Amino acid sequence: MEHDMEISISERRNIEPEEIINLYRANEWSSADKPAELYNALRNSHSLITAWDNERLVGLGNAISDGHLVVYYPHLLVHPDYQGKGIGKMIMDKMQEKYGSFHMQMLTADGDATEFYKKMGFSRAGQTEPMWIYKGNEH
Repeated sequence: MEHDMEISISERRNIEPEEIINLYRANEWSSADKPAELYNALRNSHSLITAWDNERLVGLGNAISDGHLVVYYPHLLVHPDYQGKGIGKMIMDKMQEKYGSFHMQMLTADGDATEFYKKMGFSRAGQTEPMWIYKGNEH
């Protein structure tokens, strides 16, 4: 029998590194291979929004920002067991409470994420080309 899901959204930063790594590994994100850097990056983000099923970390999003005009969303991920239940939207709604009035909100999206972000109000950034120097291997 499936238990009723009580997802809570939090901005707390006292999260065990192991919980974070488990979430990234479950999604096969290469940043899990740099656990110390990932943990410090998330802790030093302008915002860190997490989703919890009781004491289990099931989703996470972070933002890098100057605090006034520009925000960039590097990561948004939900544990595969919990995808399709609106948790990503809950995290982005919380981000919009904080950054909705900013001049520019930026992110890069690919695959299924593109449709998700379109539903959240994002659109392709003009004729821009996404450019990076990237040490991962997901793409």
